[in-house]
Amino acid sequence: MRVVITGGAGFLGTLLARRLLRGPQAIGGSPPRDIGELILLDPVAPAPDLAAHPRVRHCPAELGQGLGTIGGVDAVFHLAGVVSGAAEANFDLGLRVNLDGTREVLEWARAHPVPPVLVFTSSLAVFGRDPAVGPVGLGPVGVDDDTLPRPQSSYGFQKFIGEQLVADYTRRGYLRGRSVRLMTVAVRPGRPNAAASGFLSGMIREPARGLRTVCPVPRNLPVALSSPERTIEGIVTAAAVPDAAWGSTTAMTLPGLSTTPAELAAALDRVVGPGTSDLIDWVEDPTVIGIVGSWPARFRTERAERLGLRANRDVDEVVREFLALTAS
Repeated sequence: MRVVITGGAGFLGTLLARRLLRGPQAIGGSPPRDIGELILLDPVAPAPDLAAHPRVRHCPAELGQGLGTIGGVDAVFHLAGVVSGAAEANFDLGLRVNLDGTREVLEWARAHPVPPVLVFTSSLAVFGRDPAVGPVGLGPVGVDDDTLPRPQSSYGFQKFIGEQLVADYTRRGYLRGRSVRLMTVAVRPGRPNAAASGFLSGMIREPARGLRTVCPVPRNLPVALSSPERTIEGIVTAAAVPDAAWGSTTAMTLPGLSTTPAELAAALDRVVGPGTSDLIDWVEDPTVIGIVGSWPARFRTERAERLGLRANRDVDEVVREFLALTAS
């Protein structure tokens, strides 16, 4: 079995690759099999353990140049993309990577003689507070599986268009597509990225290391997040289940934990140690508030839950998972 991960050297790509190599993997309802070759398509070199793995092949190229060198595969995990803040700051870059790049992946998959399973990682940013409509789906009831996306950022629009393309290619039989909408993934180790929601990782990651950080949104702003482990579980499950169990070609929203920055700070003090949250500077940034504040924070994800997927139990679990990940 051959599998490709676009963006395979990134944070989620690395975690996904390690998970797929752990043992037999079902694809689209097939009996679980070991992956014979896992191709990581990314201009950046993968982690040393993956680079040295006998079943891993690194393809050091951008999407357009690299896809033609790969050949046929059984499954595609399309993770490559420009994150929210970067896509908002550079419109052309977001279009080129998030939209044109996704079309390149879909066209390449379409050329396969046997349609591959393709998992596309979308985002909760497809939902937003449309100023002309009001807070539809953003109140106490929250967003459910039938809520109409109303993106309010370039990143959200690009991801929503990607979802629709995956659905149409699937409808036409070109591939077996499954789009999953990710929550903000926290806590991400390593250096901060350009995601508008990256502060949610930073306000745990940096203080846990004794470093100062900034929270650019109000303390009680509702947000939704998911730990890396729960996120990878959702991506792998999307690839594994049969078409009938997956159901609609409409994107599936993965479960998320509803919380606030204030609750994250309190968890930091409980789990890491009293006073750790004193390293957080609360300095509001209107640009970040405008993006993150337009996203919903309450979700009803019955479709995902029928597949056995669940949100994190509480914020303490999120912090503990980060500490365990960085200690390993």
